[in-house]
Amino acid sequence: MTASPLDGPAAPVRGAVAALLWTVAGLAVLAVSVAVAITIGPADIGVADVWSVVAAHLGGEAAEVSPIRDGIVWDLRLPRTLLAAVCGAGLAVCGAVMQSLLRNPLADPFVLGVSSGASTGAVAVVVLGVGGGVLSVTGGAFVGAVCSFALVLLLSHTLGGSTDRVVLSGVAAMQLFSALTSFVVMTAADAETTRGVLFWLLGSLGGAGWGDVGVCGAVLAAALLICGGHARTLDAFAFGEDAAAALGVAVARTRLVLLCVTALLTAALVSAAGAIGFVGLVLPHAARALAGPGHARLLPVTAVTGAVFLVWADTLARTVLDPQEVPVGVVTSLIGVPAFVLVLYRTRSTR
Repeated sequence: MTASPLDGPAAPVRGAVAALLWTVAGLAVLAVSVAVAITIGPADIGVADVWSVVAAHLGGEAAEVSPIRDGIVWDLRLPRTLLAAVCGAGLAVCGAVMQSLLRNPLADPFVLGVSSGASTGAVAVVVLGVGGGVLSVTGGAFVGAVCSFALVLLLSHTLGGSTDRVVLSGVAAMQLFSALTSFVVMTAADAETTRGVLFWLLGSLGGAGWGDVGVCGAVLAAALLICGGHARTLDAFAFGEDAAAALGVAVARTRLVLLCVTALLTAALVSAAGAIGFVGLVLPHAARALAGPGHARLLPVTAVTGAVFLVWADTLARTVLDPQEVPVGVVTSLIGVPAFVLVLYRTRSTR
């Protein structure tokens, strides 16, 4: 059989072009999704109003809307929607990196116990008053997340440092900090505080501000640069640690760097929005179906896919039972569980 001129070296080029097209299309969909999502709610705001307000705040002509609508768009809905996009992109990218590093299609950003540690830190600030009013809930959550990850690194290092030890150490840390969170809430919180803590633990973007968007966006940008720079290394990890080492990869050092990057990004996102599950577990698989397994193509497609998904999940969370708000983590779980089951069946069928 004669080989097609499109086979061989041209295949990666076609894959890169396809991934670029998916990324550009995804960014266009994301921009439209953000603009449309902001218009959804009790206030009658159109897409033209959204663009007018944004242009005005970026130095353009004064917006032809009332000050109240200007405040709704610029101070409430826009930072919330942008934070949803940042969190969705970050969690999805962390999931893609974790699944490659650990060679486990069911790994997600919370496998390192970061979410449980963040929950304990937040509860310690809200319920116990740790920090004396100086440390905010976001700060407490970040400190707790970092402490949890440090424990995972310590345990996994003393146990040998292999990928299965990292996962087992993460499970141990997750159970420990979940137990501490439950103990503090059950013994020291009143009913109203418990309800507020539970809402945060399930994931909420209701308190999003421009500061959260700036911090999380900066951390996401840095993480994307670092992970993107290790794209070929992540491809090598897909063949196993021995194969990666044979290809010249410093396995232990690279794994430590990427685990630290994903853990810090997850900590920043969780401290701002709470624990939002299933985004990092399911979205990387959807992105692989579009872009293929190569991480130079996979990571940007994963980021865009996760951003679009969480923008609409949060929009659904704040409007489906209006005026009552549903934690966004509940919505992502309701959507993610069926998708998770499909992933389980798919992984079983490929063995």
